[in-house]
Amino acid sequence: MLPVRLRADDGYELGASLYEQPGSGPPSRAALMHCGAGIPAVRYGGFARYLASRGIPTLTYDYRGIGRSRPNGLRGFHAAIEDWAEYDCAGAVAWLRQRYGAAEIIGIAHSIGALLVGGAHNSAEQSRLVLIGGHTGYYGDYSRRYRLPMTLLWHAFMPAVTPVVGYFPARRLGLGEDLPGMFAMQWAGRRSPDLRPTRAHAQRVRSFLDRCAALQRSALLVTITDDAFATASGTRHLMACYPRLSPLHYLHFTPADAGVSRIGHFGFFTRRAGSPLWPRLLDALETVPR
Repeated sequence: MLPVRLRADDGYELGASLYEQPGSGPPSRAALMHCGAGIPAVRYGGFARYLASRGIPTLTYDYRGIGRSRPNGLRGFHAAIEDWAEYDCAGAVAWLRQRYGAAEIIGIAHSIGALLVGGAHNSAEQSRLVLIGGHTGYYGDYSRRYRLPMTLLWHAFMPAVTPVVGYFPARRLGLGEDLPGMFAMQWAGRRSPDLRPTRAHAQRVRSFLDRCAALQRSALLVTITDDAFATASGTRHLMACYPRLSPLHYLHFTPADAGVSRIGHFGFFTRRAGSPLWPRLLDALETVPR
């Protein structure tokens, strides 16, 4: 693993990691891993190492405000969903293209990253997409078991705490990575499955959603049966943002496929639950045309 610093499209410096096999020669394809919201890129390291071992160099990167792209202080730090999509994704795509020249770039995205992956001006540099556990963050799509606690957490507690602290202190609460204040308030403000903002100052959000809607690519859609967030309705709302992805291929996994009792929303990227499934994903990818 090679630590990397790269520039987002607006010049902000991002932390990233490149996984590749030394001395393997110029690859025919490379992968770009787009993280879920608030999930540091290091969580995807095992999966990235596996891809590299199969001859697919893989770049993982942290969105601004997260992981190795976090500033010294998050209080008052500006980072919104449109910054992650328009600037950070674009910078990672450009870095990988410069590194590997004519190699095919495969865009792999998890969770909310499946929405961000299409929002950059150069998203079309990714010739195929793999969307794993993709959803839009709408609480009404969560499974019934999690709907009430997640609604209270994201849409009551988070908007109450974030303005006071200046960001959402998820680490202190045992809820994962801290979230920049602007993004936390955007997430907390979701009240509808429709992602289209209505306020005039949200033009950049509309623009990145327009880029998603215009993206024409083949895609592999990976779903997990016990994923409480990327449910059938969550996946449906995500794909409504990508009406021109075609052809679409589907890959469904159950915990039994991995020999475990639970995979959930994050388990696909762990060695215990995910590694038995990774070869099947690569096999399925071979059926998705460029």
